[in-house]
Amino acid sequence: MKQNDENDILAQEAHLAQLPLPVGRRDVLKSVAAGIALMGIGVPPVLAQQKTLRFLNAEPGRDSVRALRVAAAEYEKKFGIKVVIDTVPPDDAYNKIQTAIAAGASYDIGTLAFAGHVLLLAEAGKLVPLTKLVNRHKWGPNILFPIKGETYWYPYDYNFCWMYYRKDLYQQKGLKVPTTWDQMADNCKALTEGGKFGVGHPVGSNAATQWMSIGYMWADGVRMLDKNFKLIIDNAEMKPKVIRYLDFMKRLSPSMPSGMTQALFGTVLGQYSGGQIAHAPYAGRLMEVIEDKAPDLVAKTGFFMYPDSAGKASAVNHGYDGWILLNTPMRDESLKFMEWFIDNHYINFLHSAPLHFQPPRLDVYDDIRWRAHPLIEKHADLVEFMKSILTRKDVIIRSIDTEGPIIDLRPPKMFETFAICEAIQNVLYKDMPSAEAVDIMSAKYRTVL
Repeated sequence: MKQNDENDILAQEAHLAQLPLPVGRRDVLKSVAAGIALMGIGVPPVLAQQKTLRFLNAEPGRDSVRALRVAAAEYEKKFGIKVVIDTVPPDDAYNKIQTAIAAGASYDIGTLAFAGHVLLLAEAGKLVPLTKLVNRHKWGPNILFPIKGETYWYPYDYNFCWMYYRKDLYQQKGLKVPTTWDQMADNCKALTEGGKFGVGHPVGSNAATQWMSIGYMWADGVRMLDKNFKLIIDNAEMKPKVIRYLDFMKRLSPSMPSGMTQALFGTVLGQYSGGQIAHAPYAGRLMEVIEDKAPDLVAKTGFFMYPDSAGKASAVNHGYDGWILLNTPMRDESLKFMEWFIDNHYINFLHSAPLHFQPPRLDVYDDIRWRAHPLIEKHADLVEFMKSILTRKDVIIRSIDTEGPIIDLRPPKMFETFAICEAIQNVLYKDMPSAEAVDIMSAKYRTVL
């Protein structure tokens, strides 16, 4: 992801990276109900004369918190406006924002990692449009999520998921970077030996699976919804593709460690940094982790996008994070702060997770200040790969929660069913025919559509 960027992202990952890390998608169904209730709440205003801005940050990494606090201190020194930074885990951010609004003590600025939450708040009249601020720059694809012609958030990063692999093991076995599912499965099989495994894909009913394990399906051209938000995953065109994907996952399963139904984000980081698996799905965070915890693997690690079945396309799973401005009596001051922060401290903030916070703004990739970070300089090949995801026309960027022609609450509801996860489990562990698994999955999606 996100985002950014999963319900419980990890004590494991935090332990690996020595800092609390962001998580991904939220408890959407509960949030939808709470958000609808929020729209009817009459909120007493905060005193307009107050000279304090309240900023709810959902990036709890210590370097990210430090970057925001340094910016806040400088702003107060320059302009006499105090900016209080409150930090919560990403999964708590939306509920914290709602609670504050309902109590009549709304935050002025907030962090969200789910476009559905932005939609709920915007439709409730709780957000300030950021269209003019956003329009100052050019952006990568599928990141602004406009609502009736206005943009209500400022995206600060992508959290795409792609594949990492052990270049040294490839060389030893004479393998090539896979461009088809057959090649991927063969490579994973060849690297499964001696207590080591070819790949780690979560397959439990959780957000990790939906971020880290379905990119192959997107690469093969699967779409879940049409332009009218009608479910098409089981129609004559899509169903054979989904069947092919589920069959492929079954073929991969012998090359995975045991216990992948319980695997979360940090599980895979630990498996890769510990040398247990030869392929790992992740975003830029993986490279940051091995730089810190397994530096011997840095030069041995390569990367590629999820391939399709025929070698014609490639994909990444979408993820993202962004800032919102709440419609409070301090909204003008909030906008002034955001304009100043973007001009003066945005790059400093990106540097707090230099490879994981992938810039969604295209101009940043050519900014010598951003490129001056040692890890960005060192991993110039990875940075160019990340940029190519945004600039190449043949790369597919999809996620369940962003399916459909515009941002809408129905895809997030689909996400929260974990129906695709259950389909994978039915095929891998219950030996269910893939066609039957697709039918069950589709019926479950229809219950929320």
